[in-house]
Amino acid sequence: MIADEMRTRLAELNPTRLDVIDESESHRGHAGWREGGESHFRIRMASPAFAGLGRVQRHRLVHETLGDIVPRIHALALELAES
Repeated sequence: MIADEMRTRLAELNPTRLDVIDESESHRGHAGWREGGESHFRIRMASPAFAGLGRVQRHRLVHETLGDIVPRIHALALELAES
């Protein structure tokens, strides 16, 4: 499962909070939706790795950490905070 892969990779950032939410079903019929889900995700995460980073830098760090997962999904919403 993609969500499990995301959790495993994001664990490298030592999160104090990590929620990976598959929101695919709420996008049924919209662009990028596919049967079985795993197309639209929301990540809520707090990590000391975000200390001193701006919003864009935090997003880039998460995208880099997820690597080849990002092109396999349609949408990724990020809610990131320093812990």
